[in-house]
Amino acid sequence: MEIINRRQRMASITRKLRRENKTIAFVPTMGALHEGHLALVQEASKRGDSVIVSIFVNPTQFNDPKDLARYPRDLASDAAMLAEFGVDYIYAPEPHDIYPEGFATYVYVEGLSESLEGASRPGHFRGVATVVTLLLNTIRPDFAIFGEKDAQQLAIVKRLTRDMGFDTEIISVPTIREPSGLAMSSRNELLSPEDRARASAIYAALHMAENAFNSGERNASKLTQMVENALSADGDLTLDYVATVNADTLEMVEKVGDTGSMIAVAAKIGGVRLIDNVRLGRGQ
Repeated sequence: MEIINRRQRMASITRKLRRENKTIAFVPTMGALHEGHLALVQEASKRGDSVIVSIFVNPTQFNDPKDLARYPRDLASDAAMLAEFGVDYIYAPEPHDIYPEGFATYVYVEGLSESLEGASRPGHFRGVATVVTLLLNTIRPDFAIFGEKDAQQLAIVKRLTRDMGFDTEIISVPTIREPSGLAMSSRNELLSPEDRARASAIYAALHMAENAFNSGERNASKLTQMVENALSADGDLTLDYVATVNADTLEMVEKVGDTGSMIAVAAKIGGVRLIDNVRLGRGQ
């Protein structure tokens, strides 16, 4: 396994791999790796002759400088973890390599970037779309692997690659959860043990709505209200939003079941913002 820091060097390596007719599978991450990331790496290993994992804390997707500053970083630990999973290259560039002096071009996916996380974190998805475009253009993988926990990001990346004509297939992997049900996230490391236990209430509320759906409830408003009521009653959580939407278009739905839908939640606990979702209906 080799760690690559320079964009030009990474592009040169992947050009050579393509000349050798090797299939490239790519997992973009911001580091602070956990079992959720490793599930993406395992999927990449099934699909690619060569596996590349990027580790880059992307400054343009943080709208709060304090959030960027405290985001966990430990490249040595991440590299040690990936060495056991058949990763060929870690691409770990410095910010100035991705965004050189005078950088002035950004990518924005209209229609999918304004709601949910986009409404709460202005500019976030412009940063996501821009860095994903830069990474895909550098690596040009056959497959890029993303997790379903970041469901809005996944929808945006799928639309981005389609609209921009990238020859990369986007593969999604279901959310990996801790034993409590809490969705695995690098941000979980910022929670105190007590808050980490309390945060399991998010999935408990989503799971309750999922059970209601499986028992026949199809009214999106009722399912949304069920989750909202459960979380609003929890004094440890500050609820940002609950929404039942089409998983691809992110448009609000009235009835769940005709298309693939999801219930998405964002909430804060102990000052840490967490997101989660469950998928319902066709396509789940």
